[in-house]
Amino acid sequence: MDSTKPTLGIYGIQDRLDTVDPQLTHDHGLALMEQGKVSEFIQLERITRIKRDNKLHRYLPAFIREMQLIDREMDVVFADNMLGRAFISQCGQIRFEAPLIKRLTKDWEEGRLWWFNRELNSYVLNHEMAHVFSCLPFFGAFKENSLLIHFDGGASLSNFSAWMYRQGKIIPVEHHWELKPLTALFNANALTFGIIGAQSENRHAVPKKMMDYAALGTYNENIEFWLRQHNWFENIWDHRSVFFDRAKADFQVDLKSFDQHQTFLQDVVATIQEVFMRETLLKIDDVNTLSNCKNLYYTGGCALNIQTNSAILESRLFDHVYIPPCADDSGLALGAAAFGEWKKEQHITIHNPYLNTHHNIASTINYSPDDLTLAARLITEGKVLGICNGPAEAGPRALGNRSIVALPSKELARKVSVEHKKREWYLPVAPVMLEKNTRYFTGLPVIHHLSKYMLLDLPILAEKQHEIAGVIHANGSARIQTLFMRDDNPFLFDLLTLLDEQYQVKALINTSFNVPGEPMVQSMEQAMNAAKMMGIDAVVLNGKVQLVI
Repeated sequence: MDSTKPTLGIYGIQDRLDTVDPQLTHDHGLALMEQGKVSEFIQLERITRIKRDNKLHRYLPAFIREMQLIDREMDVVFADNMLGRAFISQCGQIRFEAPLIKRLTKDWEEGRLWWFNRELNSYVLNHEMAHVFSCLPFFGAFKENSLLIHFDGGASLSNFSAWMYRQGKIIPVEHHWELKPLTALFNANALTFGIIGAQSENRHAVPKKMMDYAALGTYNENIEFWLRQHNWFENIWDHRSVFFDRAKADFQVDLKSFDQHQTFLQDVVATIQEVFMRETLLKIDDVNTLSNCKNLYYTGGCALNIQTNSAILESRLFDHVYIPPCADDSGLALGAAAFGEWKKEQHITIHNPYLNTHHNIASTINYSPDDLTLAARLITEGKVLGICNGPAEAGPRALGNRSIVALPSKELARKVSVEHKKREWYLPVAPVMLEKNTRYFTGLPVIHHLSKYMLLDLPILAEKQHEIAGVIHANGSARIQTLFMRDDNPFLFDLLTLLDEQYQVKALINTSFNVPGEPMVQSMEQAMNAAKMMGIDAVVLNGKVQLVI
């Protein structure tokens, strides 16, 4: 094995059916790493403008040509899926086959790859391990005595897997489908889909909406017992009246529809969220009782449940907890590439989350004090700004390079969320702020590093909530993105510093810059078009402020 060769990670396993909307597989992408550093990363959805796009077989040859990889020697690693381990491009010029998975291994397995009329070294890596290794590009080498956990809706042979890292080796602990009923509450349950108002085409948005909606309600032990008694009403797809009838008979709640303003429905979802948090924490505690690890690396779609992440930290089970910004399937290609580099004993560089470089994206951001002053003035005048600076964020969260920002007032929060983005009334917007201000609003002496990726739910001091009322959720918390140092995001850091020092503005609304129904904007042209469509006042394009006319 030639350690100097680059590694190309690919996630492109196709669905069983060729549907318009992604179903069982989603978030296709590819990542190129060279000597431990990411040199190219593509989330397919950002290019095709189809949320969670799973049609990489249509586009991969074109990407390979653009990246000038047709004739290059490299190792290619495919992340697999429970649906299979083979990949063939639509034109047939790229074809990969690998052994059927019989057991979950800690290693990659050799495959056979036909690559534009030649063969390349190729491997398949199980979905579980690709998730786990998506941590490396953001945190570097695993710490000694670490527990590595993946938890999602479904991977290769499990939806929960645990591994230990000791003395440079990966040691299997367990993998299974035992927690599938738990994740099914968020991705395959007729009751929760009904409450959220989800259809098959937007099924992947249900977990996040449930998490946000749950904050409106209160856990109820009687509701939990009732839901379990009726098997969570999981199959009432065409018989919703069954739920309405039982609610009336057992709780004297007269429901005619899934009206999201109903307190009872809010308590139902809050109860489901509490059960998920409790059961997840119990499982992690159970696994760690056996492994006795000091550090946790946590990945998979379930690692985007911020209330659960916060509960893991509060449990103090681990000295250190690491979760990547692309913990869901959008990070699988990165994980596959990182595993290949790890196998070749390359030193893995620690990256910022701004890795989406494809589509003629500038690598540097050019701005002057005048640009910052203009942006700050517009913001303090109550204007809404879109930001499209440099490479885009990896993963589902906007972290300042593809964000919409404004003052954190209730009025502007409603305007941004409901008028500009056309989102549901209960979905909150998050804030971004400097570390000193995160400490100011939370009263915490130390802010956990995961706040950098907007992966935690932080309680806001009651006496400070009025200052950022637009970004406070119903339970008094906020999903803060914290900037710890200028290198985290120079433009945003400088803008926040200017606003703090000259205007006493300590935080901004930060929500994703995207037209309703589309992924986050990728290019500056898309940003300007989206701003016009959404009615945003101005756009920051690679550091330069442009008014939207």
